[in-house]
Amino acid sequence: MRLGQVKYPIKNKLIMLSAVVAVPFLIMVVYLIYALRNYSAAYDTIVSNMTVANNYNLNFKEEMDESLYKLVVGAATFETIKDDDSLEDPYVLIGELREDFEKLMRITTDGESRTWLQILLRNIDTLEDKVGDISGNLGMEDSYDTNIEMLDNNIYIMTELIQDNIQYYIYYQTQSMGHLTEQLNERVNTFTVFCAILLGVILLIVVVLTAMIVTGIIRPIRELSQATEKISRGDFSVRVQVETNDEVAVLADGVNIMTESIERFVRKIKEDERKMRRADLRLLQEQINPHFLYNTLDTIVWLIEGNDPDKAVNMVMSLSEFFRLVLSKGREYITIQEEEMHIKSYLEIQQVRYRDIMDYDIHIDPELYQYTILKLTLQPLVENSLYHGIKYKRAKGSIKVTGAMSGGKIRLLVEDDGVGMEAQELANLRGEIVKPCKDTGKGFGLANVNERIRMNFGAEYGMTIDSVRGQGTRVEIVIPAVPYEQPDQNPGQGDMASVPELPAGKTGQHTDTGFEE
Repeated sequence: MRLGQVKYPIKNKLIMLSAVVAVPFLIMVVYLIYALRNYSAAYDTIVSNMTVANNYNLNFKEEMDESLYKLVVGAATFETIKDDDSLEDPYVLIGELREDFEKLMRITTDGESRTWLQILLRNIDTLEDKVGDISGNLGMEDSYDTNIEMLDNNIYIMTELIQDNIQYYIYYQTQSMGHLTEQLNERVNTFTVFCAILLGVILLIVVVLTAMIVTGIIRPIRELSQATEKISRGDFSVRVQVETNDEVAVLADGVNIMTESIERFVRKIKEDERKMRRADLRLLQEQINPHFLYNTLDTIVWLIEGNDPDKAVNMVMSLSEFFRLVLSKGREYITIQEEEMHIKSYLEIQQVRYRDIMDYDIHIDPELYQYTILKLTLQPLVENSLYHGIKYKRAKGSIKVTGAMSGGKIRLLVEDDGVGMEAQELANLRGEIVKPCKDTGKGFGLANVNERIRMNFGAEYGMTIDSVRGQGTRVEIVIPAVPYEQPDQNPGQGDMASVPELPAGKTGQHTDTGFEE
């Protein structure tokens, strides 16, 4: 590989170029995030402090004055004031005010604001003492005038002072916010100048390094582009010659190897398509067994002549349903429910003809109905059981079709109690069904079903056969559990992702439905 001869890997050059660009930007971003977080934290603290203070600035004086006035005039007592939604307990108001502003005292940093907080806290203590005096007087005789005088000369004045203290605190907090904004603007201006200089230096370095790297890459890349354009037009004979001793040269070697592989693969596909066309022609010839059609029509005529028109009508409907499902509007993939209907129509027709020698039982788990199956998977197996198993038995026989989910896979069984096969005959048939159907002599229909399953779903899926002479035959089909999609969707996509996309220009394989000699 030429990779061992690389002296200046493109990866290292790109890493160096990325580092030159990314590291300075990373430093700037880290610094900017740090500065913005500090500013945001300080800003949020000030806003939070102002919100708390402003809440008391709007409500405290009015609530305190009104509550104490109602207490003095006897409209409420300290015991009943909690029951009045329009009033507040003065002690509760004072306690909340002290608690909140003690918290603000702990987190406020500028000196002026702290000074006013200290004054505020002292005034709160004084207010609490005055409220205590009023509370003590309420239980005494002739205390009304005294308490009214205390309201006018003490309480109203103290609540006014506390409101002023709060307003001064808010004022100085607003000034602190202004100073913080000025500092941020200064830092932003400095940072902008620094970034402009750094960007200029980075841009110069990037231009030089980019020119060096592009010069060493663009020419061989152009050659590769021209070669791939020819390849896209179907010219797989083109080869790329690059002698730069870097990754581009390795890429050119890879393109050459890929082109050679594609050329071989295209030849193989063309050969496979020719083989499949021949197989398709044989399948089309055998898809509608003329003996089956002739015998069915003869049976219908016999029923009509025998004055049994109801059975004749049912048989015509079964025949119609049979061929409708054979065609399936050109679909290769159908639901398991449709495949069940197909074999049921077939067996209904055959039971009229072979009513003395054949019974059947179909039991497929309804949970499987909406999963995908290749059209004409089970019908050839059922037909094989009838013509090669039941028909040669000297007594009445039965065909049983079952289906169930097991281990995430769908398993479908077709069993009969017909004549069965000898061990050597079974071994020969097993050998035949694993061959390509074009090379199959005996058991073409079974081989075709097995080959279609393996081609569409993978080599781990397909058919197994067991048989014992005199006891019958058991054929098992294993397919993946793929939910069925609507016909207008590509079966190679979406939920059908496990189903391989069919080769271009093909509509899917057909299968043999005729075993009757």
